[in-house]
Amino acid sequence: MHWEQLLSLKRQGDRNKRLRKEQDETRLVFEVDYDRIIFSAAFRSLQDKTQVIPLSKTDFVHTRLTHSLEVSVVGRSIGRLVGKKIIEKYPYLQEIHGYQANDFGAIVAAASLAHDIGNPPFGHSGEKAIGEYFKIGKGKGFQNRLSAKEWQDLVDFEGNANGFSVLSSSREGIEGGIRLAYATLGAYMKYPKESLPKKPTKEIADKKYGFFQQDKLFFQEVATDLGLIKKSGNGEIHYQRHPLAYLVEAADDICYTIIDFEDGINLGLVSEDYALEYLINLVKDRIDTPKFNQLKSKEDRISYLRAVAIGTLIDDAVALFIENEEAILKGEFHFALTDKSKYKAQMKDIINLSVEKIYQSREVIEKEIVGYEILQTLLDKFITAVNNQYEGNLSNYDQLILKMLPEKFQVEKETLYGRLLHICHYVSLLTDGNALELFEMINGRKKV
Repeated sequence: MHWEQLLSLKRQGDRNKRLRKEQDETRLVFEVDYDRIIFSAAFRSLQDKTQVIPLSKTDFVHTRLTHSLEVSVVGRSIGRLVGKKIIEKYPYLQEIHGYQANDFGAIVAAASLAHDIGNPPFGHSGEKAIGEYFKIGKGKGFQNRLSAKEWQDLVDFEGNANGFSVLSSSREGIEGGIRLAYATLGAYMKYPKESLPKKPTKEIADKKYGFFQQDKLFFQEVATDLGLIKKSGNGEIHYQRHPLAYLVEAADDICYTIIDFEDGINLGLVSEDYALEYLINLVKDRIDTPKFNQLKSKEDRISYLRAVAIGTLIDDAVALFIENEEAILKGEFHFALTDKSKYKAQMKDIINLSVEKIYQSREVIEKEIVGYEILQTLLDKFITAVNNQYEGNLSNYDQLILKMLPEKFQVEKETLYGRLLHICHYVSLLTDGNALELFEMINGRKKV
């Protein structure tokens, strides 16, 4: 792979080639990408979507929106530091093409901002709830009417693939969704493969899938334009990662490891003594002991350690990327950067404690159970209604249910796969609160 191709400024529908050296420095394409994501309805909905604690009323706890903003900040820092090194190593990128170090930061920041934009309500349990509606729930009867890959899209419903659809799918009057630069879409695509074959290798890029069958043609267009390396196989769509996807992944790994842990501490799920021990193990080489000893409140002490830990892990991720940059360009680096971190053991300890004390806490489990019931009920009601409408068997109740769909989702789909995925997409874009309110209304529990 080649950097000048990987940094493509092309957008879906472009008729003329965009050249970096002709860009307006006050309105750079990659910075416009960030703005477009920020102003999108899908991004705004993240303010009421679970990061750690579903339906939390505590103002400190992170939502998907605050998490995404923090990942974008960390991603920008990692991208700029890497960009500086890449421009120094390949000066022609600047001299001939006009690329700057900060371009890398802008691309990674935009892709990081969007990294959770396709995640359904109620965290990762929301993905499982949608998938299990088809795998073992009322949607199981659709299997013999779909292709194997279409079925796999549904039973392994994937937030990353859903996000690619949010960012790129056209609808009437709006070509290409948010219309991001291909470089930004490439950096977003952590798993550049279709849903089957499932986990064909142990490589990090094969852990999940990155696009639905309905989006595969555009995915291939983006991958081809960027010059991503196509993997050999039996005709499946399967590529090596865009190099900057490693940086987006690292930014996310750093934030959820450290900041989810901080949430648990501030909620009282993790004791301060545990927290100090685990965080100090991570930052002991960089801690300013006199400054730390002056901090009187738990919040200030944890905040200081969090900042030092993030800075430490940013520097480590940059060093690892530059060390392995040539292997990454050849498609020969098959690990997350944090998997090779010299702080891997310390991060693993923090994650293990977070799983025990936070992710498996009673509060989280109780609300995830509620989330399962909510999402599977909504899927069943709307899928039944849209299929009855298509088959000409629409009941009065179905008509009322369909009127609850926002205008942009009141689009008839010709194929069963299209209808099923359309409703999954609608439900996935609901906030936790919207989903709960709609569920209570449908079940007659909401006062009118």
